[in-house]
Amino acid sequence: MFTTTFISKEFLTNVMDAKIIKITDKGQLSIPISIQEATGIQKGDEVLMVENNNTIIIKKVQPSEFKDLLKHSEKVAMKLWSSKEDDVWDTI
Repeated sequence: MFTTTFISKEFLTNVMDAKIIKITDKGQLSIPISIQEATGIQKGDEVLMVENNNTIIIKKVQPSEFKDLLKHSEKVAMKLWSSKEDDVWDTI
């Protein structure tokens, strides 16, 4: 079954602060001041960017929020990638 979700004009204009922005030739974007103020984003803050099905979500994160997850992910990756069985892929 195919379903389509439509976002109403009222929702976009009354509930969300929506802005159209341009990406620079270096791939950079600027978060509009009204959105920075609403979310509390300031210079130097870290944000998480997630892409799914051509939709991008940007969320302000605390610096420590993902460091533990990153450390754990690195340990798991090292355990998986440093096995002798996987060394065969280095020759391809």
